[in-house]
Amino acid sequence: MKDVFLFSGFLGSGKTSMLTHVLKQFKEKGLKPAVIMNELGKLPFDSQALDEDIPLKEMLEGCICCSGAEKTEAQIQSLLADNEFDVLIIETTGAAHPVEALDAVYSPLFAESLNIKGIVTVADSKRWLERAALTPQVRSLFMEQIRHAHLLLANKMDLLTEAEQAKVVFEMQGVNPNAFILQTTNGKVPINLLENLQATAPSSNKEVQSAKIGKNLHLSSRLIELHQSYTQEEFEEWVRSLPSSVYRIKGYVAIEGIRNPFVFQYAYGLVQWIPEYINMPPKIVMIGENIQEIEVIGDK
Repeated sequence: MKDVFLFSGFLGSGKTSMLTHVLKQFKEKGLKPAVIMNELGKLPFDSQALDEDIPLKEMLEGCICCSGAEKTEAQIQSLLADNEFDVLIIETTGAAHPVEALDAVYSPLFAESLNIKGIVTVADSKRWLERAALTPQVRSLFMEQIRHAHLLLANKMDLLTEAEQAKVVFEMQGVNPNAFILQTTNGKVPINLLENLQATAPSSNKEVQSAKIGKNLHLSSRLIELHQSYTQEEFEEWVRSLPSSVYRIKGYVAIEGIRNPFVFQYAYGLVQWIPEYINMPPKIVMIGENIQEIEVIGDK
């Protein structure tokens, strides 16, 4: 089981400084890290800061989420197959929504091989105080990155007065009361804070496996094995009964009368069925907020 950390934050917030600092600590501890680095441009500038002995996969042109999810899955599978490593760090582009990024890196193909510890968001504290000047779209994404963090770094604190520092922490805590907020300069975070990001989505159903993520389960992932087949109508009826806090479902569902399970995807109230030509094990990954108590189809 490989520990996985998702690094989030806007361009210029200090993600790469944090990444460099964290990699050094992991190596000093005798652990071998691997990195998937996502960038919006075509040239891998940030990756030049990494040591040559660290396995690295680059996702250029911002494709770690949305339409590039399949490419991300392929990169992770390649890392798992071809490299020996202890911990995986995925640095997202500053334009990535945390839910979409999490969706891209959590696949039923390798869910049992990865232990997603949580989302670490680096926030530029000065930009936070000046967020009213951002466009509505950028400000909304900035807030979402903070709201979904499991560990939040209020970075660039050295540029603020003590009163401004207190204001930043107080306001960020109001947006995300679940995250531990660390005041940092140059993205320096002790790795024990990352390693302590650990939680299990409990379930009363022993047949449901828990996906480990985050400290307080406000945003979590849950791996569910399906032990019977359904009609598409039955499965979609269950999906429609789910609360709006379920953002994504994806995986393989056995359909009555069909030889191989179908690929199933759900997002923003829309469902999609895709025929699969390989007999994949029927299991799905659910992503959302406070999903540990949701009753799974087939539960009694």
